[in-house]
Amino acid sequence: MGFSHAYGTPPGETAAADVLLKALDLGITLFDTAALYGFGTNETLLGKALKSRRNEFVLASKCGMIHNDQGKREIDGRPDSLRKTCEESLSRLQTEIIDLYYLHRWDKRVPIEESVGALADMVKQGKVKAIGLSEVSAVTLRKAHAVHPIVAVQSEYSLWSRNAEVAVLNACADIGAAYVAFSPLARGFLSGEVRDTAAFSPKDIRRHMPRFADENLTHNLKLLDGFRAIARENGCTMAQLALAWLLATNEIIVPIPGTTRIDHLAENADAAKVELRPGTMDKLEALINPNTVSGPRYNDATQMEIDTESVPGGALAGR
Repeated sequence: MGFSHAYGTPPGETAAADVLLKALDLGITLFDTAALYGFGTNETLLGKALKSRRNEFVLASKCGMIHNDQGKREIDGRPDSLRKTCEESLSRLQTEIIDLYYLHRWDKRVPIEESVGALADMVKQGKVKAIGLSEVSAVTLRKAHAVHPIVAVQSEYSLWSRNAEVAVLNACADIGAAYVAFSPLARGFLSGEVRDTAAFSPKDIRRHMPRFADENLTHNLKLLDGFRAIARENGCTMAQLALAWLLATNEIIVPIPGTTRIDHLAENADAAKVELRPGTMDKLEALINPNTVSGPRYNDATQMEIDTESVPGGALAGR
Protein backbone atom coordinates (compact mmCIF):
# COMPACT_ATOMS: atom_id res chain seq x y z
CA MET A 1 0.00 0.00 0.00
CA GLY A 2 2.79 2.38 0.91
CA PHE A 3 4.05 2.36 -2.66
CA SER A 4 0.89 4.19 -3.72
CA HIS A 5 -0.53 6.15 -0.77
CA ALA A 6 -1.12 6.45 2.97
CA TYR A 7 2.20 7.17 4.71
CA GLY A 8 3.78 10.08 2.91
CA THR A 9 5.25 10.62 -0.54
CA PRO A 10 5.40 7.25 -2.35
CA PRO A 11 8.69 6.22 -3.95
CA GLY A 12 8.96 6.21 -7.71
CA GLU A 13 8.13 3.16 -9.78
CA THR A 14 11.77 2.09 -10.13
CA ALA A 15 12.48 2.32 -6.41
CA ALA A 16 9.29 0.41 -5.61
CA ALA A 17 10.17 -2.35 -8.07
CA ASP A 18 13.62 -2.66 -6.47
CA VAL A 19 12.03 -3.27 -3.07
CA LEU A 20 9.58 -5.83 -4.47
CA LEU A 21 12.28 -7.80 -6.25
CA LYS A 22 14.56 -7.68 -3.22
CA ALA A 23 11.71 -9.08 -1.13
CA LEU A 24 11.58 -12.10 -3.42
CA ASP A 25 15.34 -12.51 -3.10
CA LEU A 26 14.98 -12.49 0.70
CA GLY A 27 12.48 -15.33 0.56
CA ILE A 28 9.25 -13.38 1.05
CA THR A 29 6.50 -15.27 -0.74
CA LEU A 30 3.26 -13.37 -0.04
CA PHE A 31 2.53 -10.04 -1.71
CA ASP A 32 -0.60 -8.17 -0.67
CA THR A 33 -2.30 -5.43 -2.68
CA ALA A 34 -5.84 -4.17 -3.36
CA ALA A 35 -7.89 -2.45 -6.00
CA LEU A 36 -8.25 0.44 -3.54
CA TYR A 37 -4.54 1.15 -3.12
CA GLY A 38 -3.76 4.12 -5.30
CA PHE A 39 -7.12 3.43 -6.96
CA GLY A 40 -5.60 0.63 -9.06
CA THR A 41 -2.08 1.98 -9.51
CA ASN A 42 -0.69 -0.35 -6.84
CA GLU A 43 -1.92 -3.44 -8.67
CA THR A 44 -0.45 -2.07 -11.89
CA LEU A 45 2.89 -1.56 -10.16
CA LEU A 46 2.99 -5.10 -8.78
CA GLY A 47 1.88 -6.60 -12.07
CA LYS A 48 4.62 -4.88 -14.01
CA ALA A 49 7.41 -5.41 -11.47
CA LEU A 50 6.74 -9.06 -10.65
CA LYS A 51 5.36 -10.49 -13.89
CA SER A 52 8.59 -12.30 -14.79
CA ARG A 53 8.69 -13.99 -11.36
CA ARG A 54 4.96 -14.68 -10.94
CA ASN A 55 5.50 -18.35 -10.02
CA GLU A 56 7.63 -17.44 -6.98
CA PHE A 57 4.96 -15.95 -4.71
CA VAL A 58 1.36 -15.99 -3.54
CA LEU A 59 -0.53 -13.00 -4.92
CA ALA A 60 -3.27 -11.52 -2.76
CA SER A 61 -5.58 -8.67 -3.71
CA LYS A 62 -8.90 -7.27 -2.54
CA CYS A 63 -12.23 -6.11 -3.86
CA GLY A 64 -15.22 -4.42 -2.28
CA MET A 65 -13.66 -0.98 -1.76
CA ILE A 66 -13.54 1.02 -4.96
CA HIS A 67 -12.95 4.40 -6.56
CA ASN A 68 -16.49 5.42 -7.48
CA ASP A 69 -17.73 7.66 -10.29
CA GLN A 70 -17.45 10.69 -7.99
CA GLY A 71 -13.78 9.99 -7.41
CA LYS A 72 -14.24 8.91 -3.81
CA ARG A 73 -13.58 5.71 -1.88
CA GLU A 74 -16.70 3.57 -1.52
CA ILE A 75 -17.48 0.22 0.10
CA ASP A 76 -19.41 -1.77 -2.50
CA GLY A 77 -20.06 -5.47 -2.01
CA ARG A 78 -22.65 -5.96 -4.74
CA PRO A 79 -21.89 -9.05 -6.82
CA ASP A 80 -21.78 -7.13 -10.12
CA SER A 81 -19.34 -4.64 -8.67
CA LEU A 82 -17.10 -7.40 -7.31
CA ARG A 83 -17.05 -9.17 -10.66
CA LYS A 84 -16.13 -5.93 -12.45
CA THR A 85 -13.35 -5.20 -9.95
CA CYS A 86 -11.92 -8.69 -10.36
CA GLU A 87 -11.68 -8.35 -14.13
CA GLU A 88 -9.97 -4.99 -13.79
CA SER A 89 -7.55 -6.36 -11.18
CA LEU A 90 -6.60 -9.36 -13.31
CA SER A 91 -5.74 -6.99 -16.14
CA ARG A 92 -3.71 -4.62 -13.97
CA LEU A 93 -1.88 -7.49 -12.23
CA GLN A 94 -1.07 -9.11 -15.60
CA THR A 95 -2.12 -12.52 -14.35
CA GLU A 96 -4.76 -15.10 -15.19
CA ILE A 97 -5.56 -15.92 -11.57
CA ILE A 98 -5.39 -14.26 -8.15
CA ASP A 99 -4.20 -16.72 -5.51
CA LEU A 100 -6.04 -15.13 -2.58
CA TYR A 101 -8.87 -12.67 -3.13
CA TYR A 102 -10.28 -10.78 -0.16
CA LEU A 103 -13.50 -8.93 0.35
CA HIS A 104 -11.83 -5.74 1.57
CA ARG A 105 -14.76 -4.70 3.76
CA TRP A 106 -18.20 -6.17 4.31
CA ASP A 107 -20.76 -3.88 2.70
CA LYS A 108 -23.44 -3.92 5.39
CA ARG A 109 -26.09 -3.12 2.77
CA VAL A 110 -25.43 -6.49 1.12
CA PRO A 111 -25.78 -9.85 2.90
CA ILE A 112 -22.32 -11.36 3.33
CA GLU A 113 -23.64 -14.53 1.72
CA GLU A 114 -24.29 -12.66 -1.55
CA SER A 115 -20.84 -11.09 -1.71
CA VAL A 116 -19.10 -14.35 -0.88
CA GLY A 117 -21.29 -16.14 -3.40
CA ALA A 118 -19.94 -13.87 -6.11
CA LEU A 119 -16.39 -14.63 -5.01
CA ALA A 120 -17.19 -18.35 -5.03
CA ASP A 121 -18.27 -18.01 -8.66
CA MET A 122 -14.85 -16.51 -9.43
CA VAL A 123 -13.24 -19.60 -7.93
CA LYS A 124 -15.39 -21.84 -10.14
CA GLN A 125 -14.40 -19.78 -13.18
CA GLY A 126 -10.69 -20.17 -12.40
CA LYS A 127 -10.09 -16.47 -11.80
CA VAL A 128 -9.46 -16.84 -8.08
CA LYS A 129 -7.89 -19.72 -6.15
CA ALA A 130 -9.04 -18.95 -2.62
CA ILE A 131 -11.23 -16.46 -0.75
CA GLY A 132 -10.46 -14.26 2.24
CA LEU A 133 -12.23 -11.56 4.24
CA SER A 134 -10.91 -8.39 5.86
CA GLU A 135 -12.01 -6.63 9.06
CA VAL A 136 -14.92 -8.94 9.87
CA SER A 137 -16.34 -10.28 13.11
CA ALA A 138 -16.38 -13.96 14.02
CA VAL A 139 -20.13 -14.07 13.37
CA THR A 140 -19.74 -12.72 9.83
CA LEU A 141 -16.79 -15.02 9.20
CA ARG A 142 -18.82 -18.10 10.08
CA LYS A 143 -21.73 -16.99 7.88
CA ALA A 144 -19.35 -16.51 4.97
CA HIS A 145 -17.57 -19.81 5.56
CA ALA A 146 -20.92 -21.61 5.35
CA VAL A 147 -21.19 -20.39 1.73
CA HIS A 148 -17.62 -21.11 0.64
CA PRO A 149 -14.41 -21.97 2.53
CA ILE A 150 -12.64 -18.86 3.83
CA VAL A 151 -8.91 -19.50 4.02
CA ALA A 152 -7.74 -16.20 5.50
CA VAL A 153 -8.93 -13.21 7.48
CA GLN A 154 -6.89 -10.03 7.17
CA SER A 155 -7.28 -7.49 9.95
CA GLU A 156 -5.08 -5.29 12.07
CA TYR A 157 -3.17 -7.05 14.83
CA SER A 158 -0.17 -5.99 16.85
CA LEU A 159 0.74 -5.47 20.47
CA TRP A 160 -1.34 -2.29 20.49
CA SER A 161 -4.32 -3.54 18.41
CA ARG A 162 -5.76 -6.66 20.00
CA ASN A 163 -9.42 -6.78 18.98
CA ALA A 164 -8.78 -10.07 17.17
CA GLU A 165 -8.36 -11.75 20.54
CA VAL A 166 -12.04 -11.27 21.35
CA ALA A 167 -13.30 -13.97 18.97
CA VAL A 168 -11.89 -13.83 15.43
CA LEU A 169 -8.62 -15.62 16.14
CA ASN A 170 -10.50 -18.54 17.68
CA ALA A 171 -12.97 -18.58 14.79
CA CYS A 172 -10.10 -18.70 12.31
CA ALA A 173 -8.56 -21.62 14.16
CA ASP A 174 -11.91 -23.41 14.22
CA ILE A 175 -12.41 -23.21 10.45
CA GLY A 176 -8.76 -23.69 9.52
CA ALA A 177 -8.14 -20.15 8.25
CA ALA A 178 -4.98 -18.10 8.57
CA TYR A 179 -5.06 -14.75 10.33
CA VAL A 180 -3.14 -12.23 8.22
CA ALA A 181 -2.05 -9.36 10.45
CA PHE A 182 -1.80 -5.98 8.77
CA SER A 183 -0.04 -3.04 10.44
CA PRO A 184 1.94 -5.45 12.65
CA LEU A 185 4.32 -2.60 13.52
CA ALA A 186 1.43 -0.41 14.68
CA ARG A 187 1.73 1.81 11.61
CA GLY A 188 5.38 2.40 12.36
CA PHE A 189 4.91 3.22 16.04
CA LEU A 190 6.54 0.03 17.34
CA SER A 191 9.62 0.61 15.19
CA GLY A 192 10.46 3.50 17.51
CA GLU A 193 10.84 5.91 14.62
CA VAL A 194 7.59 7.83 15.19
CA ARG A 195 8.20 10.53 17.79
CA ASP A 196 5.72 13.22 16.74
CA THR A 197 3.34 14.00 13.91
CA ALA A 198 5.28 16.99 12.60
CA ALA A 199 7.19 14.77 10.18
CA PHE A 200 4.00 13.30 8.69
CA SER A 201 3.06 14.53 5.24
CA PRO A 202 -0.25 16.42 4.96
CA LYS A 203 -1.91 13.32 3.45
CA ASP A 204 -0.50 10.80 5.93
CA ILE A 205 -3.48 8.77 7.19
CA ARG A 206 -2.05 8.71 10.71
CA ARG A 207 -2.95 12.37 11.08
CA HIS A 208 -6.57 11.21 11.43
CA MET A 209 -5.90 8.31 13.80
CA PRO A 210 -6.60 9.01 17.49
CA ARG A 211 -3.58 7.13 18.83
CA PHE A 212 -1.24 9.53 17.04
CA ALA A 213 -3.04 12.64 18.29
CA ASP A 214 -1.72 14.97 20.97
CA GLU A 215 -2.19 13.55 24.48
CA ASN A 216 -2.73 10.01 23.22
CA LEU A 217 0.61 10.02 21.42
CA THR A 218 2.37 11.59 24.40
CA HIS A 219 1.04 8.78 26.59
CA ASN A 220 1.81 6.03 24.09
CA LEU A 221 5.39 7.18 23.52
CA LYS A 222 6.10 6.45 27.18
CA LEU A 223 5.61 2.75 26.41
CA LEU A 224 8.55 2.72 24.03
CA ASP A 225 11.28 3.04 26.66
CA GLY A 226 10.32 -0.32 28.11
CA PHE A 227 9.79 -1.79 24.67
CA ARG A 228 13.25 -0.66 23.57
CA ALA A 229 14.78 -2.25 26.66
CA ILE A 230 13.08 -5.59 25.95
CA ALA A 231 14.31 -5.50 22.35
CA ARG A 232 17.83 -4.88 23.61
CA GLU A 233 17.55 -7.87 25.97
CA ASN A 234 16.61 -10.05 22.99
CA GLY A 235 19.34 -8.75 20.71
CA CYS A 236 16.94 -7.43 18.08
CA THR A 237 15.44 -4.17 16.86
CA MET A 238 12.11 -2.88 18.09
CA ALA A 239 10.47 -3.69 14.77
CA GLN A 240 11.81 -7.23 14.90
CA LEU A 241 10.52 -7.64 18.45
CA ALA A 242 7.02 -6.58 17.38
CA LEU A 243 7.03 -9.13 14.56
CA ALA A 244 8.59 -11.87 16.70
CA TRP A 245 5.83 -11.37 19.27
CA LEU A 246 3.21 -11.95 16.58
CA LEU A 247 4.96 -15.05 15.24
CA ALA A 248 5.20 -16.51 18.75
CA THR A 249 1.63 -15.65 19.71
CA ASN A 250 -0.24 -18.04 17.45
CA GLU A 251 0.85 -20.37 14.65
CA ILE A 252 -2.00 -19.28 12.37
CA ILE A 253 -0.78 -15.65 12.25
CA VAL A 254 0.92 -14.35 9.11
CA PRO A 255 2.24 -10.80 9.61
CA ILE A 256 2.47 -8.57 6.54
CA PRO A 257 4.69 -5.59 7.42
CA GLY A 258 4.73 -2.96 4.73
CA THR A 259 7.73 -0.84 3.81
CA THR A 260 9.10 1.26 0.99
CA ARG A 261 12.75 0.86 2.04
CA ILE A 262 15.15 -2.01 1.40
CA ASP A 263 16.89 -1.63 4.78
CA HIS A 264 13.57 -1.91 6.61
CA LEU A 265 12.62 -4.83 4.37
CA ALA A 266 15.74 -6.76 5.37
CA GLU A 267 15.20 -5.87 9.02
CA ASN A 268 11.63 -7.18 8.91
CA ALA A 269 12.64 -10.39 7.14
CA ASP A 270 15.23 -11.15 9.83
CA ALA A 271 12.50 -11.03 12.50
CA ALA A 272 11.73 -14.65 11.60
CA LYS A 273 15.13 -15.59 13.02
CA VAL A 274 14.57 -13.97 16.43
CA GLU A 275 14.28 -16.41 19.34
CA LEU A 276 12.65 -14.66 22.27
CA ARG A 277 14.20 -15.11 25.70
CA PRO A 278 12.15 -16.82 28.44
CA GLY A 279 9.75 -14.37 30.04
CA THR A 280 9.73 -11.97 27.10
CA MET A 281 6.14 -12.68 26.09
CA ASP A 282 4.91 -11.95 29.62
CA LYS A 283 6.90 -8.71 29.75
CA LEU A 284 5.44 -7.55 26.44
CA GLU A 285 1.90 -8.47 27.43
CA ALA A 286 2.24 -6.46 30.64
CA LEU A 287 3.78 -3.44 28.92
CA ILE A 288 1.60 -2.95 25.82
CA ASN A 289 -2.01 -4.08 25.95
CA PRO A 290 -5.51 -2.60 25.53
CA ASN A 291 -5.40 -1.11 29.02
CA THR A 292 -2.06 0.68 28.56
CA VAL A 293 -2.55 2.06 25.04
CA SER A 294 -4.33 5.40 24.81
CA GLY A 295 -6.91 6.06 22.10
CA PRO A 296 -9.00 3.92 19.72
CA ARG A 297 -7.47 2.66 16.49
CA TYR A 298 -9.82 4.65 14.22
CA ASN A 299 -11.93 7.78 14.41
CA ASP A 300 -15.69 7.34 14.73
CA ALA A 301 -16.44 7.61 11.01
CA THR A 302 -13.93 4.93 10.02
CA GLN A 303 -14.88 2.69 12.93
CA MET A 304 -18.46 2.63 11.64
CA GLU A 305 -17.18 0.86 8.51
CA ILE A 306 -15.65 -1.98 10.52
CA ASP A 307 -17.52 -5.16 11.43
CA THR A 308 -16.39 -5.79 15.00
CA GLU A 309 -17.36 -7.90 17.95
CA SER A 310 -19.46 -6.45 20.75
CA VAL A 311 -17.14 -6.28 23.73
CA PRO A 312 -18.53 -6.24 27.29
CA GLY A 313 -16.95 -3.37 29.18
CA GLY A 314 -15.39 -1.93 26.05
CA ALA A 315 -11.77 -2.68 26.98
CA LEU A 316 -10.97 -3.82 23.44
CA ALA A 317 -13.75 -2.05 21.60
CA GLY A 318 -12.48 -0.19 18.57
CA ARG A 319 -8.87 -1.05 19.29
